[in-house]
Amino acid sequence: MAQFRLQGSKVLAVDMTGDAVKAKNGAMVAYDGEMAFKKMSGGGDGIRGMVTRRLTGEQMEVMEVKGHGTCYFADRASEINLVSLRGETLYVEASNLLCTDSALRTGTTFTGIRGAAQGNGLFTTTVEGTGQAAIVSEGPAVVLRVTSQYPLQVDPGAYVAHTGDLRQHFQSGVNFRTVMGEGSGESFQIRFEGEGLVYVQPSERNTVGGDV
Repeated sequence: MAQFRLQGSKVLAVDMTGDAVKAKNGAMVAYDGEMAFKKMSGGGDGIRGMVTRRLTGEQMEVMEVKGHGTCYFADRASEINLVSLRGETLYVEASNLLCTDSALRTGTTFTGIRGAAQGNGLFTTTVEGTGQAAIVSEGPAVVLRVTSQYPLQVDPGAYVAHTGDLRQHFQSGVNFRTVMGEGSGESFQIRFEGEGLVYVQPSERNTVGGDV
């Protein structure tokens, strides 16, 4: 299996001995050894994944990298976070997924109103199986634990990914901008309940749901 490691905080180094990984198209910045690159249409697994992505608008241009040596990946100097999966599912925005083990299955899932709030469509990307994935964030991601006793509210623009048995609720209410008097109109939040981890970035992307 390919070995993921960070070369600093903004470059992912993947050591391969005949292994393969799937990475965001154009994310390779350097490599040593012998590598082969192949563009994969759609980014999902199989025909169903391709069709689903085209219908839902959850776009993810992916390439397969296979060979012997080390390949380095980066995405616009974003911070990189490693996620180890052991039979779990990672839910992540397509734009935040940098690289995965080839053994991990990718697909899409319905996210309800949250997707509409972010302006990213009603679906999000799923990564399932056992292996490693690398996700990017604007600034170092903070990993917050959700328990049955302590639910979590997240601004849609700061959400990156989550794992575990979590339920999402889209709710209107105040956010930091409305509290500080900088917002206008209705504001929205994502409420997570259950047991799991939520990855939040210390920077807000522009969203429709954050300030309508």
